[in-house]
Amino acid sequence: MKKAFERREFLKGGLATLGLGVLAGPSESLAQANVQDRVQRYVPLGRTGMRISDISFGSSQTTDPAVVRHAFEQGVNYFDTAEGYNEGLSEEAIGQALSGSRDQIYLASKVKCMPETTQSELMKSLEGSLSRLRTDYVDVYFNHAVNSVDRLKNDEWYEFVSKAKAQGKLRFTGMSGHSGRLGECLEYVITHDAVDVVLVSYNYGQDPGFLKSLMKDFDLISVQPNLLQQLAKAHEKGIGVIAMKTLRGARRHDIAAFEKPGLTFPQAAFSWVLSNPNVDGLIVSMKSPEQVDEYLEASGSRTPRGAALPLLHQYLASEQSDYCNHGCEICHDSCPNGVAINEVLRTRMYATHYGNLDYARKDYARLESGASACSSCSHQSCLGQCPSGLSVAQLTRSAHKMLS
Repeated sequence: MKKAFERREFLKGGLATLGLGVLAGPSESLAQANVQDRVQRYVPLGRTGMRISDISFGSSQTTDPAVVRHAFEQGVNYFDTAEGYNEGLSEEAIGQALSGSRDQIYLASKVKCMPETTQSELMKSLEGSLSRLRTDYVDVYFNHAVNSVDRLKNDEWYEFVSKAKAQGKLRFTGMSGHSGRLGECLEYVITHDAVDVVLVSYNYGQDPGFLKSLMKDFDLISVQPNLLQQLAKAHEKGIGVIAMKTLRGARRHDIAAFEKPGLTFPQAAFSWVLSNPNVDGLIVSMKSPEQVDEYLEASGSRTPRGAALPLLHQYLASEQSDYCNHGCEICHDSCPNGVAINEVLRTRMYATHYGNLDYARKDYARLESGASACSSCSHQSCLGQCPSGLSVAQLTRSAHKMLS
């Protein structure tokens, strides 16, 4: 831990001065130049030397440059995107909104590197992202939505990274994951020190301590029981840790009556995530200026306040019947037809919880195997397999009907 801390302090103070790496990125003073009254805390991102807003911009649901610009004006300095978000339109929105402000921000984008993907394909994807983002380099480039260790063993990825760094097109690399073998993938990159940053699904509903407090009322068990230990291990090694999926679907209409100004469900959920000392920061999809302002009210908060815990309890109870813990995958091997149940239910969540049917349909179409087999399945072997008690067959069938 001491060595990791010393390395981070060295990088923070000396990266630009000593010229380590091709590009130094924005200084802390520049990164905070536009702060008004929203972002209250900037955090070191592992060993990268970057200091990012504790609540940062996720763009999967955003194609409006005005929303991006508003977040920047409120002090957000880390913007997360991917080539596949809205068919590149999210990257274009960020590029348009932040043109001329490159020295004040950090940009992260993503690409899916499969076991058979070549370095030339990866370079083409990166260059496409750079063009849409109107920049010469990205600060972090993620292997996106990793769900198999085989994808992390592709030597082409590491050859690509070496060349891209030498050409000044990227500074750091990462792995993102929110479902399917997440624990195994995290363990691999942490053990092999294969990335600088991990972006992982993490929220209060995945915390065994939080769930234990509810056991007397709800039949819940912890999935991914090693996640907290893995985050601690990553943090100790100096790997940056960013959380996503912090709102567990963000379906708020069921608990709107329990919210009040200054104490909303997102603010409570963010405070919970940021209370973990092994989490550097979080990203969240921001779809309007009003949402940006609400979310950033939780900046600087590192403990759930007042009535926040009952609010989280209420939300967990409200979404218990149809929210899939995507990284669990306990039910996956139960399907004789090979349906990736967790992936199907993740895409369903975008429609039922996020209210974005168009995005959900596009994401569902990208799945290698949808849930068409569920419509006529007579096995029903998935029944009783979900540790959260979900009616898997009913949900996958409704997902296919809704999204196909």
